[in-house]
Parts: sequence; structure tokens; C-alpha cells
Amino acid sequence: MPTTAAPGVGERADAVAEAACHLYDAAGPGRWSRAAAEDAAEAIETTAHALAESHPGAPLILAPLHTALAELRRHLCLPPADPLTATGLPLTPRTLGNPRRTRRAP
Repeated sequence: MPTTAAPGVGERADAVAEAACHLYDAAGPGRWSRAAAEDAAEAIETTAHALAESHPGAPLILAPLHTALAELRRHLCLPPADPLTATGLPLTPRTLGNPRRTRRAP
């Protein structure tokens, strides 16, 4: 694996990690809404899809994470994650923000 990430990858990964720390600090029992839980699950799923491209074995290693998130979505009565293609990529095109929003990535 290279020591330097492609343009935008390292910065965005750092921003995701920073945002996750802030979310952890703010979250707690009784502080979650349905929309917030769905957004957090989507962020984890999308990050896992991106990380799956880091190594040929990564998709198999990350599979239990997707299974756990699907189970969490069921327990929280959230809609299921977007379906995947045969290659394991999301069926719907990439979007900016939550997939409920319509703004498309350039």
C-alpha cells in the first residue's frame, strides 16, 4: 500500500474520522433520531464500500460489518441499505450526502 493516498482520499478519510469522533462525543442514549441513525449507518456503509477498494481481500473482510449494519437497521426499523451489484458495488449511482437527497456527485 502506498504511503501517500491519491488526491482527496487522505483528506476525506481524515475528515470522516474527525466527524466520527465528534459524533461519538455528542451521541448517547436518547439522543438519536431515526434520520440521524440512518445517516450514521449510511456513512459507515459508504465508508466500508470505499475501504473495500483498498485491498483485494477487503470486501470479504468487511462483509460481517455489512451484515451487522443490516441487522442494526432491522432493529431500528430503518430501510435496508441500497442493493449491491454482482461485483459488490452499490446498485444506485454515488450521491453526495445521504442517498435520500438528489444532488449527484460530479
